[in-house]
Amino acid sequence: MMRKLLGAALAVLLPAMFTAATAQDLPRLQFKVIGLNSPTVASSVDEIPFWRETIPRASNGAITADITPLDQMGIDDRTMLRLLRLGVMDFAGMDISKMAGDDARFEGCDLAGITLDVDRARAACEAWRPIIDRQMQRNWNAKLLAFGGNPPQVFWCRDVVSGLDGLRGRKIRVFNNTMRDFLQGINATAVSMAFAEVVPALNNGVVDCAVTGSLSGNTAGWTEVTRSIYPMSLGWSINVLAVNLNTWNRLDPRVQAFFLEQTRAYEDRMWNTLREATAQADNCNTGQQPCTLGRPANMTIVPVRPEEEAQRRRLVESAVLANWARRCGAECAGEWNGTVGRTLGLTAPVR
Repeated sequence: MMRKLLGAALAVLLPAMFTAATAQDLPRLQFKVIGLNSPTVASSVDEIPFWRETIPRASNGAITADITPLDQMGIDDRTMLRLLRLGVMDFAGMDISKMAGDDARFEGCDLAGITLDVDRARAACEAWRPIIDRQMQRNWNAKLLAFGGNPPQVFWCRDVVSGLDGLRGRKIRVFNNTMRDFLQGINATAVSMAFAEVVPALNNGVVDCAVTGSLSGNTAGWTEVTRSIYPMSLGWSINVLAVNLNTWNRLDPRVQAFFLEQTRAYEDRMWNTLREATAQADNCNTGQQPCTLGRPANMTIVPVRPEEEAQRRRLVESAVLANWARRCGAECAGEWNGTVGRTLGLTAPVR
């Protein structure tokens, strides 16, 4: 019995001792990080603690980082990958779909409406991971390290909308091309606007509705300027963590191995937080419990009717996939069909 107990204790202690010894061998390094919008749960719950607490602790203080959310830097988030390529920062967190103006492939695992649950969203991005990483390394002097996301991207409106038909003719804030494709299919007007500009725009009637996460709008104060949420999902605002390739290539192999291990765990935490945030969103937005990640509010949630869900599927096929395939090109669409499309049972037209 004593031998079994000793064996069990060693099984627990040896990996921890090995990790501690490895961490003690790491060189002392300081990195600059620009991160996600600070009002989002992805920033406050996962990203900032990862850089300020997890990395220093796991490295026994050898590796530290100075992280600043992009909104506090006054940066246009559509330029994040360009700044990373130039080496303005060592690591960057960004919504990958906002980079699609430079390469349509960056929308590939988060096209509007293609996935409606967290597991399928992660599976789609896992299938598309090699393509994103290849494009980053080939054209953007960057390396993909991790995927995460935000709660479902839904419609927040100034008044109580009647449903999908009630969005027709309205001015609606979006933040990527694929959402614009979807709105075109319902004859709504898409307005591109940075996250930080949305609250005053809604308050002043510049837009009638705006798209963001079902909990992101809550934590960013959108409940003060809207009355209803129409929860038809237009995606997940998929986040990535990437590193400047020059920075990465200069790192000792031990440091590279350390970051690969830590970012794998970080990725799992981000998806787990996304599940919890998605589960809590309706509670927070309607003043119910549990609501530990947001703020109690009094929003009206307008249900998505079965016929509207059928219309969403038609729009995904006729507008979203077709327009994206046209932007991305035949070779890109063919790659998508063999990866994300195969995973989800969807087909983008190849012309």
